Amino acid sequence: MAKNEKYISKKIHLDDGYFLWLAKIKNRYPSAQLKAAVKVNSEKLAFNWQLGAELVQKKAEERWGIGVVEQLSKDLQNEFPNTEGFTIRNLQSMKQWYLFYSSLENEQKLKQAVSQFEEYSIQHQIAISQIANYSTANTKTKQAVSQFPNLFAFLGWSHHIIIIQKCKDIDEALFYVLKTIENNWSREGLKRAIAADIYHKQVSAPNNFADTLVRPQSGLLQEIVKANYDFSWAEVEHASYDEEELEKALSNNITQMLLELGNGFAFMGRQRELVIAGKTRKIDLLFYHIRAHCYVVVELKAKPFEPEFVSKLNFYVSAVNNLIRQEEDNPTVGLLICSDMDETEVRWSFEGLQSPLSVATYSGLKITELLPTTEQIKQRIKNLKLELKRLEKL
Repeated sequence: MAKNEKYISKKIHLDDGYFLWLAKIKNRYPSAQLKAAVKVNSEKLAFNWQLGAELVQKKAEERWGIGVVEQLSKDLQNEFPNTEGFTIRNLQSMKQWYLFYSSLENEQKLKQAVSQFEEYSIQHQIAISQIANYSTANTKTKQAVSQFPNLFAFLGWSHHIIIIQKCKDIDEALFYVLKTIENNWSREGLKRAIAADIYHKQVSAPNNFADTLVRPQSGLLQEIVKANYDFSWAEVEHASYDEEELEKALSNNITQMLLELGNGFAFMGRQRELVIAGKTRKIDLLFYHIRAHCYVVVELKAKPFEPEFVSKLNFYVSAVNNLIRQEEDNPTVGLLICSDMDETEVRWSFEGLQSPLSVATYSGLKITELLPTTEQIKQRIKNLKLELKRLEKL
């Protein structure tokens, strides 16, 4: 077997097509796992939604007294002793969850969020269609369950509790619901995002997607790009670093770079060479976005924005479209990440261009000023002594 593997390894040639195919397989497999998990989770959540709805609709505490939730908890735990979900606190959370979303105004916003999710979250479409409808003979229950939002099935119950307890209104809550699905946040990740208040800090990066792309592609890319990227996990050796050092610092930890870019990015290369009109050109970083089905050219600038940066980025986007992009791919997107920018300059630089482009800033980069070596210290002392002798002679 080992001989065959060795023989085969000499007979293959791994090009961009292979690595792109591999990235798509890696992205598709978690989706297959997701379908199974979502179906089970949706049943449990639909039950919780239904029970919360019944506590509200039946006006249980008015009808049977304020201790009815405690009694219901005791009866259900006696009947299902191995189930952990029937504590008093959990039953109250079910009621709170339903009430949070069930007003007429909130119901309309919820429908809009579901529509947005179905339009832009391409990788979840199959899973959505697999969510089982919870059925029962009771007409009122059927009505309550039919209102259970499909996108809720992609979050765990504990995520939902965190959201309704921490968020002030439905707009903020739905933002975190959608971001949790998009980024696959754990409970702790969700808590950190809410503590950082990213809902109120979110800013869309300047771009021309609405003018150069059709929906839903333009809307999806609006969700993908950030206004600012946190590079606090990367280090450069001194404050006067250049683009090459910045690029090296980021590519040294490509896993963290992919996490910062967001869900769906596949790394296709650093300093990617393109031969254009007999000249070799190099792209700083090249990615492919699985959900958007397009290449993403990333150019890095260790300085504030200048309009000419956009011209160069546009050139590289055109080159990728002509030399790498396949028929099934959507138009290539350009992303310039620089240290600072003026939004007016950025938007004016987009005028007349047909390529989808965006400009963002970065922050948090660690600067590690290297300590001098022993030899350097000795040399500095020697130079200092020579300088002192020279001064004594004056």
